[in-house]
Amino acid sequence: MARPAVSYHALALGADARAVGVVTAVYALLPLAVAVPLGRRTDRGRCGPLLPLGVALIAAGCALSGTADSLGPLAAWSALMGLGHLAFVIGAQSLVARQSGPGEHDRNFGHFTIGASLGQLVGPLLAGWLVGGGTGASGGADGASAGAAGLDGSFALFASGALALCAVLSLWRIEDRAVVARAARDAGEGEGPVPVSSILRARGVPAGIFTSLAVLSATDVLTAYLPVVGEERGIAPALVGVLLSLRAAASVASRLVLPPMAAWLGRQTLLVVSCLLGAVLCVLLAVPVPVWALALALVLLGFCLGVGQPLTMTTVVQAAPVGARSTALALRLTGNRLGQVAAPAGAGLVAGVAGAAAPFVLLGALLLGASGTAARSRPEPERP
Repeated sequence: MARPAVSYHALALGADARAVGVVTAVYALLPLAVAVPLGRRTDRGRCGPLLPLGVALIAAGCALSGTADSLGPLAAWSALMGLGHLAFVIGAQSLVARQSGPGEHDRNFGHFTIGASLGQLVGPLLAGWLVGGGTGASGGADGASAGAAGLDGSFALFASGALALCAVLSLWRIEDRAVVARAARDAGEGEGPVPVSSILRARGVPAGIFTSLAVLSATDVLTAYLPVVGEERGIAPALVGVLLSLRAAASVASRLVLPPMAAWLGRQTLLVVSCLLGAVLCVLLAVPVPVWALALALVLLGFCLGVGQPLTMTTVVQAAPVGARSTALALRLTGNRLGQVAAPAGAGLVAGVAGAAAPFVLLGALLLGASGTAARSRPEPERP
């Protein structure tokens, strides 16, 4: 909900497309420096406190972004929001990893990411409604419309912060004390913290990180460039919104049936096949097709992309040393953030040279590479 509201507020403050891109990138860049230290701290202690801390930082970043009267402060508070999101996600993913028994990771990470998908489905719709359907964001002839958009964007940011605080109500005594004690014991069995290089050399970890990066980058770039392609092909913005919602709904559906699919095909095979089919579908999106065919392709693509995030979480958790699982998840999130910065930048360069549909071919190549990487990397069997 807050991410598009920040963009609307930036546009109301006079930002052009490049400036909006910078503000968006800062959200992902700042947390890169603290991801691994947060993961190390979580490996040796509780992960529960990171959840309310992350919520508080997100809420503060939203509220302060709503008060920003220039692009500099807006970028700074957006970075604070990104830091809060990182803290929350490291804590939440570590919590799921710790409190899942043998054979439960696929199911539990699937349920966790269903929540994220529902947020991505509902949040932008709420933001658009509060901003007034983007009134003034396209740059009217007078400054009044831009000012109205700025006020509406601020209100959406304040509402986002208030909504984030509601999450605190569900975080009371969320962590099992026995699980915390066992995790601390596992982390303390070695002579010291597991080096990052050792984690990255563990069989299955690099493939999980790269595949996660590819899948998330495909989702981000698809969301950013489908409206541009729709504009070129004469597809109404409202219909583009419906198409994106279909993609998100298909991702939710794929995560609901993830455990039986993984049991049937095997986790590695499912990851390889989903990335391979996703690559083909991304290339098809670059070809002018009727709207019904585009909708069908997006539903299938959403289903394929939906399985990638929970499967890579499980892959990284099970491949990493037991006492360094939170650090491994933090490294995976670091890769995701790098992808969120690099993929839109690369897509923008390609689109500027070859047209708005060309980034989909780039995404196809990225997913094809992820499929090959996953096929070559067979992780260790799951440890009890």
